[in-house]
Amino acid sequence: MTTRSRRDQLRDNLNRTREAIAAACSDAGRTPDSVRLIVVTKTFPSSDAATLVELGQTDLGENRDQEAAPKAAELGAAGLEPVWHFVGQLQRNKAKSVAGYADWVHSVDRAPLAAALSNAANAHGRTLNALIQVSLDGDTARGGVPVADLEPLAEAIAAAPALVLKGVMAVAPLGWEPARAFALLNECSERVRRTDPGATEVSAGMSGDYREAVLAGATMVRLGRNVLGEREPMA
Repeated sequence: MTTRSRRDQLRDNLNRTREAIAAACSDAGRTPDSVRLIVVTKTFPSSDAATLVELGQTDLGENRDQEAAPKAAELGAAGLEPVWHFVGQLQRNKAKSVAGYADWVHSVDRAPLAAALSNAANAHGRTLNALIQVSLDGDTARGGVPVADLEPLAEAIAAAPALVLKGVMAVAPLGWEPARAFALLNECSERVRRTDPGATEVSAGMSGDYREAVLAGATMVRLGRNVLGEREPMA
C-alpha cells in the first residue's frame, strides 16, 4: 500500500518532470505532446507503479523480466493496465514471458531475438511494437546492433509477422557528448525509415541527458529517479 506522503511525493515529482520535459520541448520548438514520458520503475515496488497509473502516467518501463512480469501481473489483477515498455537487454529465453505483457520492446538488437519475440507474441495472440537498439559506439556488450548492421535488422523486424517496426533506441555511450550521440541516432532513424516510413519513434534520453535528447528529436524519454527518487543499490 502506498502512503499518502509517498503518493504526494510521486504526484509532485511527476508534475515537475512533465513540466521539465515541456520546457525542453519549448526550447526545441516542439509541442509537449511530441515527447512521451516513460517512467522506469525498476527496483521500485508495484505499489509505486500502481500509484503512477492512478495519477495518470500511462507508460511504464522495466528492464528485467524477473521483476517486470510479476509487477505487470499484479497491476493487471488490480485492474490497472499501463502501457509496458521493456527497455533492457533481452535474451531469447525470456521472449515468451516478455511478449505476454510488454506493449513495446525497445531493445531488439538481433534477428534471432526478433524472430523469438514474433513467435512468442503470435502464440499470445498479440503484436509487439519493436524498436531497434543501436550500439552507437559499436560496443555491443551493453546491447545494441552496430550502426553498420542496421538495415538488415530493420528488414528482419519489418518482415516479422507479430512485430511492428516503430523506430530506434539508444543509450549515449560512456564518454560521448549527448548531442553527438543523439545526432548519430537521428541518422540511424532516417536509415530505418527507408525500410518503413512509419518507424518514426526515437527512444533516447535518461535522467542525465533527456534535455539534449529532446533537442535532438527524441519522441520518448526514459526517466526513473526524476519521478521515483534514488534507487537502492541492486543486489
